[in-house]
Amino acid sequence: MWPEKCQFSFGKKTLYFSSLAVAALVVLGWYSYFPETSSYWHSRYIFSCKAKMVYPKPETLKPPRTNVLSVSPWLAPIVWEGNFNIDILNELFRQENVRIGLTVFAIKKYIRFLKTFIETAEKFFMVGYPVNYYIFTDLVGNVTNFNMTVGPRKQLIFLEVPSYKRWQDVTMRRMQMIRDFTKQRFASEVDYLVCVDVDMRFQDHVGVEILSDVFGTLHPAFFVKGRDKFTFERRPESQAYIPEDEGDFYYAGGYFGGKVEEVYKLTNHCHHAMLTDKANNIEAIWHDESYLNNYFLYYKKPTKILSPEYLWNERDGTAFYLRKRRLISLHKNADEVRN
Repeated sequence: MWPEKCQFSFGKKTLYFSSLAVAALVVLGWYSYFPETSSYWHSRYIFSCKAKMVYPKPETLKPPRTNVLSVSPWLAPIVWEGNFNIDILNELFRQENVRIGLTVFAIKKYIRFLKTFIETAEKFFMVGYPVNYYIFTDLVGNVTNFNMTVGPRKQLIFLEVPSYKRWQDVTMRRMQMIRDFTKQRFASEVDYLVCVDVDMRFQDHVGVEILSDVFGTLHPAFFVKGRDKFTFERRPESQAYIPEDEGDFYYAGGYFGGKVEEVYKLTNHCHHAMLTDKANNIEAIWHDESYLNNYFLYYKKPTKILSPEYLWNERDGTAFYLRKRRLISLHKNADEVRN
C-alpha cells in the first residue's frame, strides 16, 4: 500500500530508485562513496525518499454508495463506510500533526459508564494520534480510582466541575463548561474537539474521517423520518425555535465537534441562547440538543455530517444501510441514572 520511491539528484540529472534498491546500496557500501558530510555533498547532491500511495482510481460514474445520501444540499459530505479511504485521510492529517481532544461528562451516577468508554476508545478512537481525554466530573476522587490506562501520546485529564440537582441543568450546562475550558486550555492544547456522551461504547473504527471545521451527527431515531416528526423546539418565543416546515436533519446533542475555534463559537452561542430563554422562564424541549439543532440550521451548517454509523442505539439491532456500528449508545434505566 505504501511503496517508497527514492530520488538522487546530481547536477541536472535525477535517478530514481525503489526503497529496496537504496537498501541494497547501503548494504553493499556504495553509499560510503559519497562525501555526505562535506559541503560539496550538500551543494551538488540531493538524496530524498518520499512515500507514495497506491490505491484504486475513484470512478466518477460508479459511486461507492447509492442507497444512502452521501452529500447534503450545501455540499457537506455525509460520512458512511465505503465513501472514504482512511489511508488517504491519515496521510493528510498526519502531515498536519493534528492533536485531538475528546470531551465527556461523568457527572453523578454517569461515572459508572466512564471505564467502558475509555477502554473502548483506546481500541477504536483516533488510533495512532495524540488524544487528550477531557473528563468533566464532580467526583474526581472516585473516577481516578478506576484504574484506567491509556497508550502513548494519550492523556487522561480530569476537570472538576460542579454538579446540579436536576439532570436537565447538568446537560444544559455542558455548553457553558466546554466553552469556558476551550478558552482556558483546550485552544492551546488541541486542534480539534470531539464532544460525546459518556454512556457509549466504541466498537469499530472512529478516526480522522469525522474531522472538519464543524460536524454534527444524524440522530438515529429520526434519520428516516420527516420534518413533522422532528422534536424541535416549537415555541416561537424560545431561542431554540424551529417551525414545522423548516429543518434539514435532526442532529444528536451527544455527538458534535470540529476545530477548537468553531466549537467555541457553537457552545458560546448555545449557552447565551439558553440564558436568554432562562431569563424568560423557558426551557427548550430537549435542552442543549434543541439549541444545537437551531444553531446548525440558522447560524452555521455543519461542514461534515456523521451518519448513524457513528451513533447507534444498542437496542435497535442493525439496519440495511449500516455497514458499521461504530459507537453504541448503551441501554440504561434513564430515570434511575438521572435521579
